[in-house]
Amino acid sequence: MSSLPAEQVEKVIEEKEKELIRVKEELAALRKQLPSFMVKDYLLTTTEGTKVALSKLFGDKKELVVIHNMGKSCPYCTLWADGLNGFTKHIENKASFVLTSPDDYQKLDQISKSRGWEFNCLSTEGSTFKEDLGFKDENRNVLPGVSVLLKNDDGSIHHYTKAAFGPGDEYCSIWSLFELLPGGSGDWGPRNKY
Repeated sequence: MSSLPAEQVEKVIEEKEKELIRVKEELAALRKQLPSFMVKDYLLTTTEGTKVALSKLFGDKKELVVIHNMGKSCPYCTLWADGLNGFTKHIENKASFVLTSPDDYQKLDQISKSRGWEFNCLSTEGSTFKEDLGFKDENRNVLPGVSVLLKNDDGSIHHYTKAAFGPGDEYCSIWSLFELLPGGSGDWGPRNKY
């Protein structure tokens, strides 16, 4: 692309930002077209080692946002959780909100406390929760992302929609900030300790 005058560049940026918003709206509409399916009332494990039914995680809300974390060994998942931690109170004002991890509850307790996470964290160890919701691949590797679950008046739970997490996605604001830097995000990757 040849060099354009600043006014033209700003106009092109504005047009691209509007296009991006339009595409995001289309994507959100498409996600809502995914077929919902019934979800079992899984027993998950709190960071204290107590079993809790999925239905109880809704509290007084009808919607539950479930983060599918890959566990302590994934610095990318830690980055997403760190970012979402700042939004916890805002999210919980609209819907219930939890993070699930394949790690055992002791490991999950350790990392959630060390990171200062304020949302509920639950271990899915010993359950088929992640697999049943589509967050394990054919090799049984855990995948990162988010699901939205709905609790109906009769107490049944349905999976409403989902999205995958990955570098550059819209669920972790750091990537957009890094793209403003001269070198972009380059080959940067998160670490659990700097």
